Amino acid sequence: MSPTAPQSIRKVAIASLTGTALEWYDFFLYGTASALVLGTLFFPHASPLAGTLASFGTFAVGFAARPLGGIIFGHFGDRLGRKPMLVITLMVMGFTTFLIGLLPTYAQIGAWAPILLILLRLLQGIAVGGEWGGSVLMITEHAPAGRRGFYSAWSQVGINLGFITSAAVFAAVQTLPDEAFLSWGWRLPFLLGAVPALVGLVIRLKIEETPEFRSVQHKGDKQRLPILHALRTHPRAILITMGARLAENGSSYIFLVFSLAYGKHIGVGNGLLLTGIIVANIVEAASMVGFGALSDRIGRRPVYMAGAATLIVLAFPFFWLLDTGTPALVWLAFITAIGIGHGAMIGTQPSFFTELFGKTSRYSAIALGHEFASVFAGGLSPLIATALLAATGASWPISLYLVFLGCITLVSVYFARETVRRDAVSTPDLKLPSAGVRE
Repeated sequence: MSPTAPQSIRKVAIASLTGTALEWYDFFLYGTASALVLGTLFFPHASPLAGTLASFGTFAVGFAARPLGGIIFGHFGDRLGRKPMLVITLMVMGFTTFLIGLLPTYAQIGAWAPILLILLRLLQGIAVGGEWGGSVLMITEHAPAGRRGFYSAWSQVGINLGFITSAAVFAAVQTLPDEAFLSWGWRLPFLLGAVPALVGLVIRLKIEETPEFRSVQHKGDKQRLPILHALRTHPRAILITMGARLAENGSSYIFLVFSLAYGKHIGVGNGLLLTGIIVANIVEAASMVGFGALSDRIGRRPVYMAGAATLIVLAFPFFWLLDTGTPALVWLAFITAIGIGHGAMIGTQPSFFTELFGKTSRYSAIALGHEFASVFAGGLSPLIATALLAATGASWPISLYLVFLGCITLVSVYFARETVRRDAVSTPDLKLPSAGVRE
């Protein structure tokens, strides 16, 4: 099959990036609200730290639902195509986010408020669980050989833009007087989520299906149960995907979400922290594309491992810099941790994970490894970090937790073989236990 024309791959990259940014705006918005306001409104009888802990518990519920979303949308993504799944996930995410903005609080309907919040968060988790694999494959399976790392990294830029937008909107509504912010101001970012969802829907409807899935359709290679096929043919690669994901995902939600709660603890203003996070995400939006391109030249493994090693090195200095409360040092903490350490991993991730699997069950395999790891990494990391802070009142146990995650990822990627020389178009579905990591 002839490679996708450059102008076509650019169109796909822009469309996928935009749609991903709009969907992740909704998902990240909940994380910011969990750290700043949901504990007060939905768990009012708890202490401030306990309320934040309970709020992060509902945040983790969304991650617990992500594997289910990955299994459902991965199955139909391998059976029906990448494009329709991306349309459905965006519709579900936009609708649930809008409903969160309309929810009555605990003061209005009592215990039903957190129950409804959890149910909507579950739907968000299911939607985003099917989103990542599809958006990554939409670009990666269109990309020309030799440029796969560069082009696929653009799908991750959408995640950054989603967070930047959600953080900026929340920072804006926080300028309202406290009474106005707690009564109706916090709802505005959620209600606005319906607008980008509609825009993203129009964009995704115009994207063409990937050449690789069309090839599977043409040859009649579709699997009846793609998830079982993935588990049978690539078990080791799925485990490597999960291990590689832990440091990237776990650290990101400590840097992006828990740090806001930590700021309350040490008396550093939310405005300073949100600004630092936004700047770091802007830096990472550029750095991850650079790291993706670098992985095309020197390989996926060395770039990914360098990111995990950077995370380990920065685990303690990150909190030391936040403790100073000095704007320049706080910004430095976020830029180095997010822009360099995290950026090297997440920028390389799409091409690396795609090349581990054969195309007939690739959506299911990627979603399985990626989303199950997110439960134990991103979903639990703010909860674990808050619990450690509550128990010790110090940041060093959280730093040790980051080192632990980094070591798991280093070992996992070390045991993977280099994939950069493998053409994703011709990656076979070999029925061998180690097939997922062969060259």
